[in-house]
Amino acid sequence: MTKKNELFKKLLDQIKFPDKFEDNDIVQNGEIENVDVYANERKWKIHVFFDTPLDFETYRSLNELIHETFEPFVNVELLVQTRDGSSKKLPAYWTYAIQNSTNLKPAVREFLQGQAPHLEKEKWLIPTQNQVVNGLLSEQVLAELNKEFRRYGFFNIKFTTKVDETNIDENLRSLEQEQAQHESAMQEFYEKQPAEPKKKMPVKSTRMGNKKVDKKAKFIQIKDLEDGSGNVAIEGHIFNTDIHELKSGSVIFTGEITDYTDSISFKKFVSDKDQIDYLKGIKPGVWARMQGYAADDQYQHDVVFNIRNLELIEHKGREEKYEGEKKRVELHLHTNMSQLDATSTATDFIKTAKKFGQKAIAITDHADVQSFPEAYHTGASEKMKILYGYEANMIDDHALLVLNPTEMDYRDREYVIFDVETTGLSSVYDTIIEIGAVKMKNGEVLERFDEFINPHHPLSDTTINLTSITDEMVGAADDEKDVIKKFKEFYGDRPLCGHNVQFDVGFVNAALRRAGLEEITQPVVDTLEVSRLLHPEQTRHTLDSLAKKYNVVLEHHHRANQDAEATGYLMFKLLDAFNERFHEADLGKMNDYAKYGQVYKRAKPSHMSVLALNQEGLKNMYKLVSLASTKYFYRIPRTPKSELRKYHKGLLFGSGCWQGDVFISMMQKGYDEAREKARFYDYLEVQPPAAYQTLIEDDLIKDEDELHEIIQNIYKLGKELNKPVVATSDSHYVEPHEAIYRKILLAAQKGNPNRNKNLPDLHFYSTQEMLDAFSFLGEDVAKEIVIDNTNKLADQIEEIAPIKSGLYPPHIENADQEMKDLTYNKAYELYGKPLPKIVEDRIELELNSIISNGYAVIYLISQRLVAKSNKDGYLVGSRGSVGSSLVATMSGITEVNPLAPHYRCPNCKYSKFFENGEYGSGYDLPDKECPKCGTPLVKDGQDIPFATFLGFHGDKVPDIDLNFSGDYQPVAHNYIRVMFGPDNSFRAGTIATVADKTAYGYVKHYEDENELHLRNAELDRLAAGASGVKRTTGQHPAGIVVVPDDMDIYDFTPVQYPADDLSAAWLTTHFDFHSIHDNILKFDILGHDDPTMIRMLQDLSGVDPLTIPPDDPGVMSLFSSPEILGVTPEQIQSKTGTLGVPEFGTKFVRGMLEETKPTTFSELLQISGLSHGTDVWLGNAEDLINNGTCKLKNVIGCRDNIMMDLIHWGVKPEVAFFTMESVRHGRGISDENMEILKKNDKIPDWYIPSCLKIKYMFPKAHATAYILMALRIAWFKVYYPVIYYASYFSVRADLFDLVAMSHGKNTVKAAMKEIQDKGMDVSAKDKSLLTVLEIANECLERGIKIKMVDVNESEATDFKIIDDHTILAPFNAVPGLGDNAAKQIVAARAEQKFLSKEDLATRGKVSQTIMEYFENNGVLEGMPDQNQLSLF
Repeated sequence: MTKKNELFKKLLDQIKFPDKFEDNDIVQNGEIENVDVYANERKWKIHVFFDTPLDFETYRSLNELIHETFEPFVNVELLVQTRDGSSKKLPAYWTYAIQNSTNLKPAVREFLQGQAPHLEKEKWLIPTQNQVVNGLLSEQVLAELNKEFRRYGFFNIKFTTKVDETNIDENLRSLEQEQAQHESAMQEFYEKQPAEPKKKMPVKSTRMGNKKVDKKAKFIQIKDLEDGSGNVAIEGHIFNTDIHELKSGSVIFTGEITDYTDSISFKKFVSDKDQIDYLKGIKPGVWARMQGYAADDQYQHDVVFNIRNLELIEHKGREEKYEGEKKRVELHLHTNMSQLDATSTATDFIKTAKKFGQKAIAITDHADVQSFPEAYHTGASEKMKILYGYEANMIDDHALLVLNPTEMDYRDREYVIFDVETTGLSSVYDTIIEIGAVKMKNGEVLERFDEFINPHHPLSDTTINLTSITDEMVGAADDEKDVIKKFKEFYGDRPLCGHNVQFDVGFVNAALRRAGLEEITQPVVDTLEVSRLLHPEQTRHTLDSLAKKYNVVLEHHHRANQDAEATGYLMFKLLDAFNERFHEADLGKMNDYAKYGQVYKRAKPSHMSVLALNQEGLKNMYKLVSLASTKYFYRIPRTPKSELRKYHKGLLFGSGCWQGDVFISMMQKGYDEAREKARFYDYLEVQPPAAYQTLIEDDLIKDEDELHEIIQNIYKLGKELNKPVVATSDSHYVEPHEAIYRKILLAAQKGNPNRNKNLPDLHFYSTQEMLDAFSFLGEDVAKEIVIDNTNKLADQIEEIAPIKSGLYPPHIENADQEMKDLTYNKAYELYGKPLPKIVEDRIELELNSIISNGYAVIYLISQRLVAKSNKDGYLVGSRGSVGSSLVATMSGITEVNPLAPHYRCPNCKYSKFFENGEYGSGYDLPDKECPKCGTPLVKDGQDIPFATFLGFHGDKVPDIDLNFSGDYQPVAHNYIRVMFGPDNSFRAGTIATVADKTAYGYVKHYEDENELHLRNAELDRLAAGASGVKRTTGQHPAGIVVVPDDMDIYDFTPVQYPADDLSAAWLTTHFDFHSIHDNILKFDILGHDDPTMIRMLQDLSGVDPLTIPPDDPGVMSLFSSPEILGVTPEQIQSKTGTLGVPEFGTKFVRGMLEETKPTTFSELLQISGLSHGTDVWLGNAEDLINNGTCKLKNVIGCRDNIMMDLIHWGVKPEVAFFTMESVRHGRGISDENMEILKKNDKIPDWYIPSCLKIKYMFPKAHATAYILMALRIAWFKVYYPVIYYASYFSVRADLFDLVAMSHGKNTVKAAMKEIQDKGMDVSAKDKSLLTVLEIANECLERGIKIKMVDVNESEATDFKIIDDHTILAPFNAVPGLGDNAAKQIVAARAEQKFLSKEDLATRGKVSQTIMEYFENNGVLEGMPDQNQLSLF
């Protein structure tokens, strides 16, 4: 008996496995292979081994007994492996295996369950009812199935499917009959049950296809539905729907519905045509009433509601109950642009406010204004006045090192250092229970003072824990007025000191006032503020941490006398350090030095509201938001009070929420302190008591009465200071039931202190709800703050536009003339003077459009960028449709010539144009000599209409995208900065929101953390609610925004750092660039590999790429065969020679080339258009070519083809243009254009149906630019192979299998096969590696060896050419060795050759892993381990 068998028998004993089964001998010989233990998840996987799979009943008993025995402690999973994998017992396992599958989709499980397979010619055939089902069982599904059965010990099974023609209808009929029988049985059962009387529902219903919901059905909330709830009715909001059509014409209608108590999936089988049409019209967003029963659905593994009757109803939702004409105006709310904190969009709020009859609404997100664009557009369409604002994190940057500063030298005088312990944080509602103080001079203690005060009530647990003071200690003490009088006598007129002393002074002054004594007037030194100024590098400035820093002994921290003494010793040390740094000993002048410390980092931010009164105010607001996000950013964007004062013009300041300093002062320091804070604001805010609930829960406010008193005092303060008091709701979502979404978002943030707290109710209030909330103030006052004052403020504010209308391009002197000159000079040089009419007309047409719309400057900037890059030795490729513009060609922005195909003579300027579509590209014209002077003619022209770039009327903002070399991209970006200055050039900003998948993760996290068990439908609803919220910001990879010099960026948008990364090289626009796209110019300066590769090919070969002909026959032959490369298709596993040629190297495009065998440039253009478009090739052009309807050159490839084809067939240019535009966006053809096209008999029959299938199309100019680059690279591949492969591997490849590549083609082929054999399971990384291996294989087949790295010879990042048949790998091709590490090795080698392995590891900073790789692959052969030490 083996050890493994012994273990298995022990297991059988432990689970008390009976020996009654027929295959008991197989069981008894079983073995335990191993047990995987996942401690964190409390999970075991038990792997057992038998000779052959067990009988199903045996397996089931074994599995169940294992589960019963171990499940109380751990989750177990039994996995069977067998020696022979025999599949004869498979049918018995079928239903069980399918039901328990975790990999198969519910729909697949549903179909497979009843379809037991049978064996036919060594394959297991699964009968399917129809093609739809057959299509469901893809190769991938069959592979999953294989995987499922492996768990039970079956392997080497081949599954296949076969449509069972005989009983297609039979099967579906039986399915529907079963459903019908089930429903009628249910109906009968429930009709016998007496129904409860139904509540009246205030809704209006619409007609339903069949019966209305039965009045007898019991209404129930979705949260109360469970498996078996029958003949019930539910009502709710449908938020997902799907219709699955069956072969018989019946459908399964499924979806998800919620009533916000919970959600549930629903389904209904329908065969009646009218009903099917009705159901197809039901889209997410409607409200419905459904009658039916809830049952556990074995396919969805969840309770599902089976609908019998359904009717759509009108849902009114919350309504405004206030009858008065004037409604409230909301002045404080947060949209989904408040980072991970609020969930409703600006649009949701605006539409709700309109529904409630409110005339205006403010938007005030946390420290950002990113929802302004959406609010602006929705406001315009809903005719609502939008008030633009934000909630600032305000900091008081006037730090007080000394309170009550008075001129006196700090040295050589007596101080009283004191500390108080209190019953809470509020000097208004709490009292002092201990005062500890010491009198000191020059670091010596002269006298001590320590007294308890009787608060006349028991102390709270919080106070006892924090201060170590008990009821016994204070019970026998004197009253406050006696102790405070004694303390006043103790300190006399001496200067005072404390740590965070504003707190202590507040409490002492409150006690002095109550006792009728004079408050403190002498200077008070605050050691906390002095320390923050002297040590900005320290994050904590607590008494403990400073005592350690300055070697001061601190025993009972949080007992007044101990703290006071420690603070005293500290004070002398800190004041000496201050004097040493600033040469200032006068207590009256110390506050002047506060500005030298970064106060904004030290001060505690409080919230306040800022609203723009007018357009000037909006610009000031943009400046404030920018300063907070850049200069004053520290963990969060902060706005210093000094900057707020500076930019107050055109802005209104409001006192904010409970985190605002007016509320905090009123709560903690009293009316007088609050009055001082309130003077700064233009209006004061109060919020409904519900918004302050957490303060009561956290013991910061005693109870509801105390809260009411604080709110009443703020109202009284407003009256006293003559400042309007307004009621605001601080909304973070629209409806009360949406609070859960915010809870989920906060719970997902590990560092958020509120993540596990009860959150206050912050929904959007109607006027009546708000009046009710403030009814404790009396009806008149409530109306004043809720309605009158909010309306007065809204009326003060002007109509503001946060987004400009029209484009504001930058200015360049004489740009118009310069563009004209550049264009005409080049045209005369190429075509002679006077110009041919076709050229003259095109230039005139374009220049008129460009200059009259103010676009010349855009062309000129692009021209300068391209000219600079070319001068610096890097070609630039143009992207998009800029090649449709002849002015762009003539001025050197693009090399694509959009004129009709033509010849031109470089010598005598003769030209001939082909304007009727005879050729698709000028490069396809036959070679010819000039009929006038015999010079070989230049061939050019791609026949591209100008309209594809600037629109039919030539007024579309030009979008010039340029492909610079990736190496050169940062240089081009900086050149814009040089041209326009850093204050006028910025990166285009982006905003990233919570994606659906991330939101789903947040919901699952919330579910686990709160130990909930939510239905799938509820998970989906909550994820949808939490998605779309701002998560972070970023930058466009290529976009640079340029501001005209007579304006500044704040005329358009605030600025910030991407993702708040203060080390970023560029500032970005605060708005997502798309929202200001039409107002401010953006240049797309993209980084691309092609120009980098061409530069390397040029450097290595000395060939100027511009001299390479675009119609070289050798190069053209690559597109149909690899013969020119000297290899066969079998050797390189490709029937074309285009591996590694940009645009033509992928498997998909190579497949197209094999089908079409292009031989001309225009056919390559077609291939490029077909491969980049959507539904242009597959199911469209591919079929037309294969069935012989037309040839490759005639099908629709690029978008421009449509316009030019139609014009050549006599269609008016305008109709042709708008047909092209609607087809390329996947919108088909408009009815009126369709009428015109149908009347034209020159258009072939296949043409219009082909247009109607298209979803997206590629511009011909883009295709031409790409192909020109590709042909140049292909030319080097044919004629300079070793240079081509060295460049390809250096520039385009990221992943290498150097070991395989250096061992030769057989090893490479084996590595390729290993990846290819993975089939559908191949990872993205393996796919990339396979591409590189294919090129390596071709390189080796062409007789070029790839050498493993060489310590003395390899370069850091580029493959090096050793001779015509050998290239040497660089260091960064070694797995795990990055670019910087590679450069480090080469730099160390340049200083001195490596003498030993130790030397390489030390000076080259090579890690142990890489050294082992070198060792294993013979890189270090002949190298000694250590440097040989010379004795002489």
